Amino acid sequence: MSDPSCPVPVLDAPAALAAAASLAGEFAAGAAERDARRTLPYAEVDRLAASGLLAITVPAAHGGADLPAAVVAEVFRRLAAGDPNLAQIPHSHFVYVNLLRRRGTADQRGRLFAEVLGGKRFGNAQTEFGTRHVRDHRTALTPDGTGRWRLNGTKFYCTGALFADWIPVLAHLGVDGPMHVAWVRRDAEGVEVVDDWDGIGQRTTASGTVRLRNVAVGGEWITPYATEFDGPQTYGAFAQVLHAAIDAGIARAAVEEAAEFVRTKSRPYPDAGVERAADDPLTVHAFGEMELSLRGAEALLAEAASAVDAAGADLTGSSAAAASLAVAAARAATAQVAVAVSSRVFEAAGTRSALAGLNLDRHWRNARVHTLHDPAAWKVQHLGRWALDGAPPPRHGQL
Repeated sequence: MSDPSCPVPVLDAPAALAAAASLAGEFAAGAAERDARRTLPYAEVDRLAASGLLAITVPAAHGGADLPAAVVAEVFRRLAAGDPNLAQIPHSHFVYVNLLRRRGTADQRGRLFAEVLGGKRFGNAQTEFGTRHVRDHRTALTPDGTGRWRLNGTKFYCTGALFADWIPVLAHLGVDGPMHVAWVRRDAEGVEVVDDWDGIGQRTTASGTVRLRNVAVGGEWITPYATEFDGPQTYGAFAQVLHAAIDAGIARAAVEEAAEFVRTKSRPYPDAGVERAADDPLTVHAFGEMELSLRGAEALLAEAASAVDAAGADLTGSSAAAASLAVAAARAATAQVAVAVSSRVFEAAGTRSALAGLNLDRHWRNARVHTLHDPAAWKVQHLGRWALDGAPPPRHGQL
C-alpha cells in the first residue's frame, strides 16, 4: 500500500505524456518475464503511483491537474504498449475518481482526492459470479442498528484491488435498494483480497476475488451510483475509452515487437529473392496492412476521447449519445485490431517467432482476454441502430 505522507507531482499534459512514455519503456523491459512467471508488479505499480499519473484527473479545485479524457486515453495507450497489465490495473482507479467527482459529497471529495494526491490508489469490487448478467449484483449494505451499515458479498474480476489502498464496492443500499458505492479500506476488518486470477492473458493484473464479511461502513463513505444513469452522462464512455486505449496499446506493442524480430531474426523466404526478411514484399505488405488497420483504430480512439471531453463540456442528451457512439466505434475497432494483429504477427515473422521463450504470444493472450470485458458486437449493434433509426444508445456503465 502507498505512503500517504509522500505527495505526488501534479503533472500537466506534456509532463503526463512524457511520464507515460518513460514508464512504458521501463515496464516493457520486464513485461515478457513477468507474464511468463506471473510475477505480480508491486514495484511497478508503486512507480506508477509515485509518478503522479494516477492523480491526473483530480479536479483543479482540489489541487489536481484535471486533465481531459483525450490526455488520459493517450496515457493509457502508451502504458499499455509497454505492459497492458500495468495499464489495466489502475483502470478502475480512474473510473471511481470520475464517479467521486460526479456523485461524491463535498466531504468525500475533499478527503479522497487528498488521498489520491498523496499517492493512494483505488481498486474495485464490482462484478460477481453466478448472477443473471454482468449488471446484476447480490452484494448489499444493510443497517446494523447503530447508524452504520454492514457490507457482505463476494466479488470477482477485481482488478486493482490487490494493489489498492481503497476498494470501491458496488452494492445495493438495503437488500433490494438502489446501487451505491461503499468506500472501504483495503485493510479493513472483514475485507479479504484473494489472488486467484488464472486467466490465459493479462496474467499479472491479479483480477481475482474480494470477499466482504460484515464489513462496517459509515454512511459518510457511501456514494450514489444508480442515479448517475438517470440522465445524460459520460461515465460509461469515459470508462470504455480507457479500455479501448488498452487494446490499442496491445496492438501497437505486438506490431513493434514483431517488426523488431523480423528486422533482426527472421529469415527471408527463398522465393522472395531478397537478403533480408524485412525486404520480402509479402512481409512488407502484411506489416503495411497491420499498420493501416491499427492507425484507423488509433484515430477512432483519439476521436472518441475528444468526444467524451466535448460532451463533458456541454452535457446534453445529444452530446452524451455522440460520445457513447464514438467510444463504441473505437472500442469495437480496437478490440478487433488487437486480436487480429497480435495473431497475424506470427504469420509475418515466421516460424521462429512461435518459440515459447520469446513469449510473443502474450500479446494475443492479452488482447483476447482484455477484449472480453464487453462484447464488441453490442457496440456494433448500437452503432447500427443509430445509423438505421437514429436510436440513441442506452445509458449504462458499459457504453
